[in-house]
Amino acid sequence: MTPAPPGHRGGVDRYTRDGLVFDVRDGGPSGGEPVVLLHGFPQDSAAWTAVAGDLHGAGLRTLAPDQRGYSPGARPTGRSAYRLRELTDDVLALLDAAELGSAHVVGHDWGGLVAWALGARHPERVRTLTSLSVPHPAAMARAMVTSDQALRSYYIALFQLPVLPERLLLAGDGAALRRLLETSGLPPEQAGHYARRMQEPGALSAALAWYRALPLDARDPVGRVRVPTLHLWSTRDAALGRAATEQTRRFVDAPYRLEVLEGLTHFIPELAPARTAELVTEHVRAHR
Repeated sequence: MTPAPPGHRGGVDRYTRDGLVFDVRDGGPSGGEPVVLLHGFPQDSAAWTAVAGDLHGAGLRTLAPDQRGYSPGARPTGRSAYRLRELTDDVLALLDAAELGSAHVVGHDWGGLVAWALGARHPERVRTLTSLSVPHPAAMARAMVTSDQALRSYYIALFQLPVLPERLLLAGDGAALRRLLETSGLPPEQAGHYARRMQEPGALSAALAWYRALPLDARDPVGRVRVPTLHLWSTRDAALGRAATEQTRRFVDAPYRLEVLEGLTHFIPELAPARTAELVTEHVRAHR
């Protein structure tokens, strides 16, 4: 299990759901407003270490799970195990394990999609929603046919193929994935950490199963969001363009704020932790 970040004072280090065991970084003041931090691909809860430290300093408690496929004890096989409703139910189980009726939910990349689904389908469990990088999925769908978003998302089609993506990304004992992450802007230490995690038995296939389950969710769209929402997008994000970002507010029936981070690539939590924590703290305090 990955160690808890500074400020940890006990709480939920692990929780179970349907026989799966999830690792969690639970830190900060035990009585602070709870903030759930959901990582993306191919990261893990370590993506939030610096952000969480600043949130703890602001008096907030954080719970950052290694999500389905990323926790060694939660790697079921088969793409159906990675449908969006399974991923959101994992977060609800975390809230139950922490004895929390609701929490502020922050997600980056795939974690952002889980956050959107939680805000739409379980607004009673979500005090506020913050999505880093990822637009509302309905806005994403529209942008795929009205902008260059389909070209930006070419890798999603590649990831549908069996075996080949694993071979390509793990070539050279993970060196190919590490170089790709460094090219995307991550510092070598963090890129190396994620590449090593993806070399664990079954880890990369489980992480790719999130993408491979997308066709199964096509008839189960995420609806309109009804909780206060903060959306962060960075201008040098090669995977996610401006069109979907600007259309996202159309799918939020609640206070909505867009913050554009100039000059940053996709990995906002690692590259701008102080600004991320500042914006999340403001959002939490504005909607207690």
